[in-house]
Amino acid sequence: MSAISLPGKVYCLDTGFQRKQMAACYAIESEGRWAIIETGTNDTVPLILAFLEQQAVSPEQVDFIIITHVHLDHAGGVGKLMESLGHAQLLVHEKGARHMIDPSKLQQGATAVYGEQEFQRTYGELLPVDERRVTVMKDNSDVILGLRRLHFIDTPGHADHHFCIFDEQTQGWFTGDTFGLAYKELDHNGKPFIIPTTTPVQFDPDKLKRSIQRLISYDPEVMYLTHFGEVHEPEKLSHQLFDQIDELVQIAQKYADLEESLQVEGIYRELMALLLRKLEHHGSGLSVEEQKKVLHSDVLLNAKGLFVYNKRQEKMLMAEN
Repeated sequence: MSAISLPGKVYCLDTGFQRKQMAACYAIESEGRWAIIETGTNDTVPLILAFLEQQAVSPEQVDFIIITHVHLDHAGGVGKLMESLGHAQLLVHEKGARHMIDPSKLQQGATAVYGEQEFQRTYGELLPVDERRVTVMKDNSDVILGLRRLHFIDTPGHADHHFCIFDEQTQGWFTGDTFGLAYKELDHNGKPFIIPTTTPVQFDPDKLKRSIQRLISYDPEVMYLTHFGEVHEPEKLSHQLFDQIDELVQIAQKYADLEESLQVEGIYRELMALLLRKLEHHGSGLSVEEQKKVLHSDVLLNAKGLFVYNKRQEKMLMAEN
């Protein structure tokens, strides 16, 4: 499998999810010891194993499999990969661990959304992980991989079961979905086009902004995004994310009184228009139709997540009254 070799013995692997360079997982090494960060889906597992074989890495050299959160584009392949890497320990957020030990509820929920046929085509059967091989990583906890320290912090906002991992060797964060998305097709003159993700069902703008600020407080040099690859100048990008989070909430609030389909349709339309305007300012080598194609699935997910956010806000207001 092809992998992008980054400074500091970090390797970015394309998981093959949906399209090229949509979702990444990472391999890192120190003193012959390895960790895999994110697993992608079951279809990604053979690609990860092929990469390890290319690097002449035995299964016994892989100490950790780490997932930032349990959304299936990040963690759908955990059980299958753990079967192949029998020495590895799974490091997971305390609120996500039970779903890895028994993934039946995850599978049921996703099947209800996608339908049985589409779920099986995209994700396949989710395999459980022996709880003895699961380590819960709490806020401000560390592990040592070879000679490099990995530091974990709780980063809610995208999901309540989300953490990020700080690699002291590279001074970089593996950010999952907390620090947004930046697809390579939308880079222009070496600068990423970054957008926040408000995927259902736990988007919380205040929590997300606090989590991003906490990442920036470490003065990182690089962010390793799952969607997709490394980005630099994190503080500058964080301000873009803060502004967009506020803009997304404002868009969502305009449609809060409508029924679901009309809410999602209206939010989608305005969000796509907003991003296309920002892309025009940012610059892009793609046509507008090509830009829409790259953005479509995430804009739709963001619109659905903002609908869920509106409903949650409505319930909170009703409870207060």
